Amino acid sequence: MTDQSLPPFTQAGERVVLFDGLCKLCNGWVKFLIRHDPQQRFRLASVQSVQGQALLAWSGLPSERFDTMAYIEDGQLLVRSDALLRIVAQLPGPWRLLALLRVLPRPVRDWCYNRVALNRYRLFGRYDSCLLPSADHERRFLHD
Repeated sequence: MTDQSLPPFTQAGERVVLFDGLCKLCNGWVKFLIRHDPQQRFRLASVQSVQGQALLAWSGLPSERFDTMAYIEDGQLLVRSDALLRIVAQLPGPWRLLALLRVLPRPVRDWCYNRVALNRYRLFGRYDSCLLPSADHERRFLHD
């Protein structure tokens, strides 16, 4: 029996990062997270995957056009700079210092975030299809 209050495809206590699987910047972010999250705190799901689409529907975010990273922790949805800063706050070492940017007002942080997010394909490029995780990283991604 599954807990209906949990987001789909998740277990209690899981932290999920939703990302654009076609975006080269977003895929770089995922590789960064895998490399700098040795405790494997975060699970990953591309928004193009079945799991990602279900989580978008659960959260009320658009499923066709996706312009922000989303983070789900304890059934709570964070987007844009709130998501980014909450994630880096949980990374080891100096990366967590980036979370100090929370002192900036959210509208300022989100304006900066949106400039990059809305231009990410032009600035960093785009894949024709989602990259598949390597075998040793596959356990980091949400599955059925």
